[in-house]
Amino acid sequence: MAAYTLAYQVGSKIESLVPGDTKHTPVDPFVAQMNALAKQLKMDRTRFVNPHGVDYKVKPLPYSTAEDMARLTRYAMNKASFRFYVSQKERQISFDRAGRRLNYVLRNTNELLGKMGIDGVKTGRTARSGDCLILYANRQAEVVRQGQMETVYPRHLMVVLLGSTNRFGEGAALLQRGWQLYDQWAAGGRVADSKKML
Repeated sequence: MAAYTLAYQVGSKIESLVPGDTKHTPVDPFVAQMNALAKQLKMDRTRFVNPHGVDYKVKPLPYSTAEDMARLTRYAMNKASFRFYVSQKERQISFDRAGRRLNYVLRNTNELLGKMGIDGVKTGRTARSGDCLILYANRQAEVVRQGQMETVYPRHLMVVLLGSTNRFGEGAALLQRGWQLYDQWAAGGRVADSKKML
């Protein structure tokens, strides 16, 4: 519901910029912008059909891949406001409706948040995709000195799970293995294959 409400509000602001058909809801231009961003990020195997990703009784069906979700996550985690929100374990929000002040506590469903350097990103579930999880973890930046030169390497790791039967267990195990591989890669001189980069 929150994703739809946000899409409706933002879509209301941008719908006048959408040429042609006026038989759309404010959500439609928002979803069009989601797909435009996906194209810009080279998310070639993704199609958004709504703002929330629910795939029950929708045509055409939405789809994506773990690689495309990693591209989107990398983009989003470069936004300070996004990083702030996805790192919150809980947040109290308040608003007025019909003259009454309503207060709600929103709780993050990511059980790994705050553990193992994890500071985001998202849990999800649909009937078609099963349980999903995107983790983003940080380690303290590594400083490498070579003579007078000093290089600082930020250290981030991302895990994307789709259709998991044990997303938190698998996510923690993959993150741990990822850091082991990262350490081996760093010790081996940080040789990178551009074909394997997002």
